[in-house]
Amino acid sequence: MTDFRVRKLGQGQMKARNVPIAVTPEGFWCCPSPAVLQKTIKNQNHQNKKKILSTMPSKASSSVQRPISSPVGKGTLSDPLSSRVVSDDNSCLASDAAAKSPTKAAEGLSKLNVGNQHQKISVGFGQPETSDLKIILFGKEGIAVEMSVHKAILTEHGSFFADKFSRQSPVPFFEIADCEDVEIYVETVGLMYCGEVKHRVIKQSVSRVLRILKVAESLGFHACIKACLDFLEVVPWVGEEGNVVSSVQHLQSKNYSISPILKRVFSDTSKPPNDTLAHIMELVLRSNEERGRREMKSLVLKLLKENSFWTDGSVDICIGTLYSLCQSCLASLIELFRQASKSPPIESKDPTARKIALEAENLLWLVEILAVRHTADEFALMWASQNELAQLHSKLPAVMSRHRVSCITARLFVGIGRGEMLPSKETRQLLLHVWLQPLVDDYSWLQHGCRQFDRKVVEEGIGQTILTLPLEDQQSVLLSWLESFLKVGGNCPNLQRAFEVWWRRTFIRPYFEQHGNNLKMDRN
Repeated sequence: MTDFRVRKLGQGQMKARNVPIAVTPEGFWCCPSPAVLQKTIKNQNHQNKKKILSTMPSKASSSVQRPISSPVGKGTLSDPLSSRVVSDDNSCLASDAAAKSPTKAAEGLSKLNVGNQHQKISVGFGQPETSDLKIILFGKEGIAVEMSVHKAILTEHGSFFADKFSRQSPVPFFEIADCEDVEIYVETVGLMYCGEVKHRVIKQSVSRVLRILKVAESLGFHACIKACLDFLEVVPWVGEEGNVVSSVQHLQSKNYSISPILKRVFSDTSKPPNDTLAHIMELVLRSNEERGRREMKSLVLKLLKENSFWTDGSVDICIGTLYSLCQSCLASLIELFRQASKSPPIESKDPTARKIALEAENLLWLVEILAVRHTADEFALMWASQNELAQLHSKLPAVMSRHRVSCITARLFVGIGRGEMLPSKETRQLLLHVWLQPLVDDYSWLQHGCRQFDRKVVEEGIGQTILTLPLEDQQSVLLSWLESFLKVGGNCPNLQRAFEVWWRRTFIRPYFEQHGNNLKMDRN
């Protein structure tokens, strides 16, 4: 609300007709929703027009207000809160005009609607015959709600009203302009008439309680504020954390106990969250249960993609944790390759082969995290420097799950091709020199033994990585690839697109540049 005005109550300001209203599960009346009000107003306007434009207007009948019978259960009849909602009835004004001239009557209704933009609704609380104050709320929905209330009740429960009434001389009429939420405002005033506010709030939705809390705060309705906070401390509100925190956080400075609510989303512990993150990742990496490990890897990766906490001051700690885990997995992988190279087993179900597959998958998971967070440049250099691992790789048979190591190489090429990582030219050259041939040797196994292997994506990444090198290096790598491709065909990465680009750069572009220079010289 932005304005609070005093006005004397005039005679005949509220011609009223009963309209349907909403009833809460507890059995007391509340203001209907804006959609219900607009529908009621539309229906009444339609009926008024039919009366005015009728060629045989009937004699105007007086409008009699009848109390609405509440469909409440036992125990609700003695509730101190009872309400009735009524809206404008312009039929009395329109009937006399219609009797004289239907055209003039229509013009008169049009002028009336223009001058009266707010449709009036009347709500009574307690015993209407004892009310000593009327308050009109002007809402944004084009609705003006007149509340018949009791000054003593409002003064007792709302510091806002107590302050206003203490400044003004006794008057029976107040106006509140630009009320943001008329429906909830009326309901909150109704709660002042309830003996136990908490019991009224407990069955509401979280979003509605937040609206009630906002109005209760503006009215200084402390009992309602406490009831709303007690409600929010108990009920689940997953998915609405932002709304709840923003609605209650500022109340801490007003001596309300909101720490039980905030503790649901904020921790008082001084332990850095990165320690917890490292612990979670270590648990996942050490797991021997395949299904649980696979599902948790997918979940943690998704959560790390969604969150941007890496951009704050803890970024160095997070990267340090990941690279520490990478070093550990890499050291374990090298040791397993050494063991396997001394006495290579025959079957893929051999414990050493299974451990190699596990460590390679763990390392690939960490590389995926680094790549999607654009922090894998250092790992590209680390991997390109593994000459010993690459040599051991060629000594092991493919059945030893060695092809899973080539998945790491493939992911680095994809990351470079997509721009997810930006290693130096020397790192890119070394990566192709050390790991491209092992990748070619494993390509058949990669296509048939890895479910998530995407041949087209990997080939595009390799080709883009090659094309980032100087032209002489492009030629050296692509001619070496050509020899392999002409020997094994489909069991080798298809780098024809990169080969075409290199071809044009090498043979066609110089010709056109020279031809273009000759044309310029001839023209001069």
